[in-house]
Amino acid sequence: MPLITEAHDSLPYVDAPPSASARQNAQQLINAELAPEHSSSLHPSIPAAPEFKFTPLIQQELERKANGTPLTGGIDLTRYEAPEPPTRTDTEPPNLPEWRQTLQSAYTSSSHLTKRHENLSLLEEHGKNAWLIGNAQLEETLRGIEKELAETKAAAEEVNRQRKIAQDASYGELTNLEATWKRGIAAVLDVELASEGVRMQILEQRRLAAQQQAR
Repeated sequence: MPLITEAHDSLPYVDAPPSASARQNAQQLINAELAPEHSSSLHPSIPAAPEFKFTPLIQQELERKANGTPLTGGIDLTRYEAPEPPTRTDTEPPNLPEWRQTLQSAYTSSSHLTKRHENLSLLEEHGKNAWLIGNAQLEETLRGIEKELAETKAAAEEVNRQRKIAQDASYGELTNLEATWKRGIAAVLDVELASEGVRMQILEQRRLAAQQQAR
């Protein structure tokens, strides 16, 4: 539904196109009605844009992109790499906390690689079908939008065609009505001119009569 409902009483297939001076005069009248801030402010019928509230991380990333600074930090991938065993000499006793830390890192890396292998296996088995189904759904959506667009264009063309037929059918009648209107206006002007001439004659006769009486 449009924000502003308008009805244009125009006859583009009957009326002659406006001249350059008429267009300029019309534009001047339009500019006189516009507010000084019309080019920098929204129309009152347009609702205000919603206020977006981002999380601190998203806001930080937006500020980074706005400043043009490079991306730093992120996920530390070294935790998924196979750890090296602690180094010690034959005479040193094993460092149990260090070995425990190394074992935890190895467990983390092993779990990551296991899950990654499972995900790659599932992707290899089902990814192709899921991709094809997704493409089919997108194509169906595109066909629906294209069909709706074609129907809208066809409806607009039909409206313009019916309007042209109606205006072409009424062209002769409208031309005759316009000519009759012009003749009527011309006749009214002739009557007004004749009336003004008669009035001037009456005033002249009264002036002459007044002068004769004064003698």
